[in-house]
Amino acid sequence: MLGVLAAPLGVIAVFLVVCLLIFLGVTWHASSKAEIPPGIANPKLLWRIHMFVTGIFILTEFFEKLGFNRLLEKILVSKPKEDPEIFKKDLQFDGVPVRVYQPRSPSVGGRKGVVFFHGGGFMYGSIDLYDSLCGYLTKNSGAVVVSVGYRLAPEHRCPAAFDDCLKATVHFLKTAQEHGVDPSSVIICGDSAGGNLTAGVCQCLVGIADIPKPLAQVMIYPALQIADFNVPSYEQNKMVPLLLRERAVYCAIMYIGADLSLSKEMIKGSHVTPEVREKLNKWLSSEEFQVKGYKPHIMAPFNKGVYEKVKKSLELPCSPLFSDDAVIRQLPKAYILTCEFDVLRDDGILYKKRLEDNGVPVTWFHVKDGFHGIFTLFDQPEVVSGKLAMDNVITYIKNL
Repeated sequence: MLGVLAAPLGVIAVFLVVCLLIFLGVTWHASSKAEIPPGIANPKLLWRIHMFVTGIFILTEFFEKLGFNRLLEKILVSKPKEDPEIFKKDLQFDGVPVRVYQPRSPSVGGRKGVVFFHGGGFMYGSIDLYDSLCGYLTKNSGAVVVSVGYRLAPEHRCPAAFDDCLKATVHFLKTAQEHGVDPSSVIICGDSAGGNLTAGVCQCLVGIADIPKPLAQVMIYPALQIADFNVPSYEQNKMVPLLLRERAVYCAIMYIGADLSLSKEMIKGSHVTPEVREKLNKWLSSEEFQVKGYKPHIMAPFNKGVYEKVKKSLELPCSPLFSDDAVIRQLPKAYILTCEFDVLRDDGILYKKRLEDNGVPVTWFHVKDGFHGIFTLFDQPEVVSGKLAMDNVITYIKNL
């Protein structure tokens, strides 16, 4: 009997080993395209994280094809840890799931409030995944933090994520005092895709009457335009982890609900209207973008057919960079964090210029050896720049 069982078990074991080897080979091949430039922070650690994240992307796409959406994320995300210094509660703000973090220490008067939108390319990330980050932010800033669990692509296309973030923010602004927060001291904050949502929500709030206005907006390596994938930072860092250009384009297409076959046309800029091209040429001609050795990219001729399929990519909320001056000049003061080795670096710098040109005060913190995602590595002792980035954000919030 044991011999009969041993045979199929042996076959299964061999099959699993073969599958593992194939998976490792595919992961290595996909990861090997990346470049780790000199001067970047923690190159060995970055490479290991890149390998891991690449493997996760491959497995995620595999499971989703089998119909098991979000399965891997549910397995990998550990149960949030309790912190005796923080009170946490999961709530619904106007139907949107949120987690509210409140310091247990006493406070004289209303606290500051932070509405936080997590990153993840509009496709990944969750309240649980950002739990330790939001807890740290609460404990060290003294602010009440509201982490928003907005809907994700591809199941929920644009503007689902934006609508959720806007509804949760409006609800919090109206009910801030119920959470011990001064309604005039609410900061909107987010990283990467969350930075995009931060900019978009703040712009939309300009036109909403009878609610308190945000005190400030904090954008951490934000993605602010889905038009030009060849600005200097995209050209210089297109193969640098943790956000390769092809992954940025993939996430953008999934978010707007377009067909992946349009990715090459979007990279060439076929979808970009003459009006947007004129704006980009003007902004990119400033001194900040006269990068040594960089040759300006000439976009492909405008293709109206491509534009019609992806036109929402150039509009709010996808591309808050291109909003009218009349809206930009009414925005709250801003903090923008950028990283040198990040395809999104110039999105942040372009928005900084737009804000400053319209009289909006901007605090800019540039991580000279930073890469995309370094803010979330604040709790890794060897990632000094990640901790510095987090501390700088906290200092800004505390000093508001």
